Amino acid sequence: MVDAAAAGQRLDAFLAARAPALSRARIQALIASGHVTVPRLAGRRLRPAARLRAGDVVVLVVPPPAPAILQPEPLPLDIVYEDADVLVVNKPAGLVVHPGAGRTSGTLVHAVLAHCPDLPGIGGVHRPGIVHRLDKDTSGLLVVAKTEAALRSLQAQIAAKRATRDYLALVWGVPAPAAGTIEAPLGRDPRRRTRMAVRPDGRPAVTRYRVVEAFPEFALLEVRLVTGRTHQIRVHCAHIGHPVVGDPVYGRRRNPWGLRRQALHAYRLAFAHPRDGRAMQFEVPLPEDLVRVLQALRKGAAGAPTAP
Repeated sequence: MVDAAAAGQRLDAFLAARAPALSRARIQALIASGHVTVPRLAGRRLRPAARLRAGDVVVLVVPPPAPAILQPEPLPLDIVYEDADVLVVNKPAGLVVHPGAGRTSGTLVHAVLAHCPDLPGIGGVHRPGIVHRLDKDTSGLLVVAKTEAALRSLQAQIAAKRATRDYLALVWGVPAPAAGTIEAPLGRDPRRRTRMAVRPDGRPAVTRYRVVEAFPEFALLEVRLVTGRTHQIRVHCAHIGHPVVGDPVYGRRRNPWGLRRQALHAYRLAFAHPRDGRAMQFEVPLPEDLVRVLQALRKGAAGAPTAP
């Protein structure tokens, strides 16, 4: 329903404000394809620029995406563990986990499909076997379910906080206290839909951290996800004034040492095996790009940057 404050707005602008998950171009396409109706304007060709009046009823129906057949791609996989139920991989920075807007090939899912031909249909068309995800430029451990039963078990463990996911993050500054819990709800940034933000109406989000190693202007943190919201660690670290080094979205600081990604690595993963319940725990070391940064800091880094 259009209220007095929205009277006079363009139809596409009105919908964009109320459906932030959809781009303006997507909304305009839905209008053109007849998926938006305004009873007052029935019988006319509805246009994105149509001006609304107070009291208008606007109905938007988003059709389900047409299923796409993913083609397996024999991309290299760093397999840490595998059995008939699960596959644990060490994802490199730069690799997208699953297909999405603007990315239809070259993802971890495409590589896993080539490695596990029976995976299609496990958990969905576009994200087969995916239990949890990592950002494109976050490296580290990720578990893939190879059966429906394994997928349900692992998802339930994450929801119940029985599975643990620990990260190492290099951040600007040294947090005080040296260990703590960040509780700040997260939701889409209303001004930039590709970003997340701390919002009072957001979904609950909890992150625990402790300082592993402190330097004059930086700190290496061990971070544990209690919840698993999009960009959670990156937003929470920025929220307490210690953004992740190299983060181009939430850091808003120059990138020291020429890092091409945020200094965030999922180094430890633990869960109960979905078939027999035995405890499973895996760890992987920091990748070489982050090791070099820490080595420079430990040496005193004569050429290390000064935080702006």
